[in-house]
Amino acid sequence: MNSTDEGFTAEERAAMKEHAAERKKEARRKSRADKAAEAERDVLDKIAAMSDADRALAERVHAIVKANAPTLAPKLWYGMPAYALDGKVVCFFQNADKFKARYATLGFNDIAALDAGDMWPTSFALVRMTPEVEEHIADLVRRAVS
Repeated sequence: MNSTDEGFTAEERAAMKEHAAERKKEARRKSRADKAAEAERDVLDKIAAMSDADRALAERVHAIVKANAPTLAPKLWYGMPAYALDGKVVCFFQNADKFKARYATLGFNDIAALDAGDMWPTSFALVRMTPEVEEHIADLVRRAVS
């Protein structure tokens, strides 16, 4: 019997534990300014701990989000760098190593204003960062908060 037969994979269970720890840590923070500064530091620490390839992508995603959607607040979400509006996660970066995936992912939650008819993508595979990819990400995050 493998771990998926039991419900959740080891990686999924670890992500849930990380989320619980993040919520406890958030609740212990004092002022709003403390929360924002510590949350960004947590995100940057998480990015710094990633493998070289994932770290390079995550650093660029972080910079693009900060530059194009300054209303989004960095925070950890299930152990992943995420960006929230009024506490609700709009988008997140899932490094490939997180769930032993083939590629990293930039994902958007339902709060993101990306609606386009009856069907639209909510996550994007990230293999490498090119100027075109950077512009696409910038456009997506600008639209997500519009």
